[in-house]
Amino acid sequence: MKGYWIAHVTVTDPDQYKNYADSAPEAFKKYNATICARGGRYTQLEGDGHARNVVLEFPSYEDALACYNSPEYQSARKHREGAGIISLVIVEGV
Repeated sequence: MKGYWIAHVTVTDPDQYKNYADSAPEAFKKYNATICARGGRYTQLEGDGHARNVVLEFPSYEDALACYNSPEYQSARKHREGAGIISLVIVEGV
């Protein structure tokens, strides 16, 4: 079954966040991620919203977890620290 990252992000330091955005795709490519949504229009219907909503699709749940835990992603993730508020979940598809 496919795996998905679902992230809700509010960027608070665009310059610092850009370093993350420039380096994270290396990990996504390595784990064959497909970007389904990244930013763009949205309508917040319930709960607290964030200005940026991201959905990544991976070939499997295991690939999604492996990508997050990979040295490539963890290195990119360090650039994101202090650059925004994020909620991230990895889910298995149906």
